[in-house]
Amino acid sequence: MVSKAREEERLTRSAARLAAVQALYQMEITGADWRSVQREFEDHRLGAEIEGDQYREADVTLFRDILEGVVGHQAAIDQLTDRALVAKWPIGRIDATLRAIFRAAGHELTARPDIPPKVSIGEYVDVTKAFFGNGKESKFVNAVLDHMAREARPAGMSAN
Repeated sequence: MVSKAREEERLTRSAARLAAVQALYQMEITGADWRSVQREFEDHRLGAEIEGDQYREADVTLFRDILEGVVGHQAAIDQLTDRALVAKWPIGRIDATLRAIFRAAGHELTARPDIPPKVSIGEYVDVTKAFFGNGKESKFVNAVLDHMAREARPAGMSAN
């Protein structure tokens, strides 16, 4: 049985991943500087009530790590993603939300050995469902992230 504290920690980490994807999307669409977007999220979104909806508190350390990691290593993450995608559909041709998901997950898969790859994949499939429901996008994300994880962390993918 999972303790209440452990479950709350898991939920704050999930909220951090969702917020990071939203921030990465906002940065791409608006061209805003990542530090200003980070401040906006930390000051006005994480754990805030927005238009009557209460947002969960997020693990700010993980949120920051994802943003900084993607910004610092986006080219390498995009190359890893491109290798996992069909040749006719490079990362530049896919939906901006999916790009943000692949970038955030790609950071975890390449730079966070403390997070098992299967956990990252499951979390980002859930993030995908938050944006797209249970449609084909979540299956697509699962397949691409599985390919990325097998390249970036093959040992982590062989363990059960």
